[in-house]
Amino acid sequence: MAMEDMREPTFLVLAALADGPRHGYAVIREVTDISGGRVTMRPGTLYGALDRLAGEGLVRVEREEVVNGRLRRYYSLTDDGAGVLTEQTERLRANVAEADRRLRLRVRHATGPATAFARVTRLAPPSVPAIG
Repeated sequence: MAMEDMREPTFLVLAALADGPRHGYAVIREVTDISGGRVTMRPGTLYGALDRLAGEGLVRVEREEVVNGRLRRYYSLTDDGAGVLTEQTERLRANVAEADRRLRLRVRHATGPATAFARVTRLAPPSVPAIG
């Protein structure tokens, strides 16, 4: 899979499996948790993604068990999956660093001190109170 082809839900599924095997519903909960609730997956969407990722060699079925009469599959990240997740993480970090650099340049090139101050306070994280 080309690095630039990965969408956020796929990235989050791989990230959810990075620290160990999980069954499908646990992956759904983890994706929601990792994304701060921004991304939610329906079971059909998740299992389609897991089948696709398994076909690409990025995840595999670790084990199966029957719980309350239902088959539960545990999925894990393969070494190739961990490699792709690492590449994606590095790509996203580089993009964030570049965006941050450009935002700082924008503030630095503001037309006056009041404009620069307004932009800096707007960029401040929510936990940092704005002055003024």
